[in-house]
Amino acid sequence: MDLIQAIAERHSVRQYRDIPIEGETLAALRQAVDECNAQSGLHIQFVTDEPKAFDSFIAHYGKFTGVRNYIALIGKKGDGLEEACGYYGEQLVLVAQTLGLRTCWAGGSYQKVPSAYTVGPGEKLALVIAVGYGETDGHPHKSKTYDQVAKADGAPEWFRRGVEAALLAPTAINQQKFTFTLQGDKVRAKAGLGFFAKTDLGIVKRHFEIGAGKDESVWEN
Repeated sequence: MDLIQAIAERHSVRQYRDIPIEGETLAALRQAVDECNAQSGLHIQFVTDEPKAFDSFIAHYGKFTGVRNYIALIGKKGDGLEEACGYYGEQLVLVAQTLGLRTCWAGGSYQKVPSAYTVGPGEKLALVIAVGYGETDGHPHKSKTYDQVAKADGAPEWFRRGVEAALLAPTAINQQKFTFTLQGDKVRAKAGLGFFAKTDLGIVKRHFEIGAGKDESVWEN
């Protein structure tokens, strides 16, 4: 499975089977975490066999069950942290999907377990991503249309592919509060107002790049 297929098949999953992540799957996901950290300067950590974070009233209220593994998105405090966590966190979500794992972003439906990961000086834990073998493969949610999020007359096919991929991205409470505007050969991605909007922007930008076949140079600074 490549990342394009992962985008199409990924759905959020909150219930997990009691199967440990081991062997080549564990090694591949840890390698992906290392690569994301090297590229971003973040301090992302993959926590395994740790049930406490999702064993609370708020987690059960959020319908999480069986979560024992998660990605802790940690980095230096600053204006760009949330978007970077979204961008690189979603890269890891898609890698996990290619490995046969399922995932779900968690902004508040978990409790912090400081002994499970390291938060360095000047850093913060932004949010986490549940990871494991899902009880199901999840299911798609209602999505906005291309015309509701794209502003481009006579857009090239790569732009349309990018927007369509972005519309398949997970966003907080499925709000999809983002827009893409084509300006020459550059794209402006803008976050709307809402919970975790900056994180969502990072997530949809990564989806756009994969769908469009572009790298980060596509963005208007």
